[in-house]
Amino acid sequence: MTAPSSARHRAGLATARPAAARIAARIAAVTVAAALALTGCAPAGDDRPVVFVSTNILGDVVDELVGDQAEVVTLMKPDADPHSFEISAQQAARMRAADLVVSNGLGLEEGLQQHLDAAVDAGVPSFVAADAIDVLDYREGDAAGTPDPHFWTDPGRMVDVVDALEPALTEVDGVDAAALTARTTDYRAELERLDAEMTTAFAAIPAERRALVTNHHVFGYLADRFDFDVVGAVIPGGTTLAAPSASDLADLVDAVETTGVPTVFAESSSPDRLVQALASEADVHVDVVELFTESLTAADGDAPDYLTMMRVDTERIATGLSP
Repeated sequence: MTAPSSARHRAGLATARPAAARIAARIAAVTVAAALALTGCAPAGDDRPVVFVSTNILGDVVDELVGDQAEVVTLMKPDADPHSFEISAQQAARMRAADLVVSNGLGLEEGLQQHLDAAVDAGVPSFVAADAIDVLDYREGDAAGTPDPHFWTDPGRMVDVVDALEPALTEVDGVDAAALTARTTDYRAELERLDAEMTTAFAAIPAERRALVTNHHVFGYLADRFDFDVVGAVIPGGTTLAAPSASDLADLVDAVETTGVPTVFAESSSPDRLVQALASEADVHVDVVELFTESLTAADGDAPDYLTMMRVDTERIATGLSP
């Protein structure tokens, strides 16, 4: 079993703020605010610092750390696909005047990268979560050998992200360092408790059943942390924008039949029709169980926050693979 990484470096905080670019970004933000006011959509007066976050998983974590000390703007909506979601021109303009931009990195936010780059070019400090962790590469498929961005499936690596986020958020004007440290300490303890719960739950799965078959390569970090084999994935590469070929499906059917796994897992942010087709084609009984992997749900869903998402997935994996 691989222990959680101890990476505590490369916080990813870019502190340079070119004056001209910063002023231009502020002017753009004022212009957007004025336009919104004319349409009756102006935000209420709020002089708190503004932190933009790309994905809703990281948005939840940032919100847990800063509380009401900052306005946390999460760009990715619930149940969205991080590889393909888009933002409005107004959001992009406002992000260029933010106090901090937090992103995942490693190519996850494919449709958003140009706007993240534009914010950095405008002088906005940037925190890239992947810079704080020990990165793994994909081991198979079209993306083999390239960095895997799905580090949050290992709560130990999320501890590394939180530890690096704290000093980045401390640099934001208007954030009280003592309050931030207290909240960070509490949340770190929650992550460590989650890691212990996952360790206990997965330990009950027999070695011959510790194999994950999914419709997307998402669980490399979970497999590394908790000693699973990732047998295959219907979507061959690191992005849900890829399309599986007939040979991909055939290889996966072979993998299911060879390993005898009782359950195939389908992620909630992608349609599971392909996994259902796989289950019907394989000459064995295979259950198809939905997991929450790349996106949180709305508040009334089963995975409204990161900790709940991981606990739900842990229970479903443990149940699906246990005798």
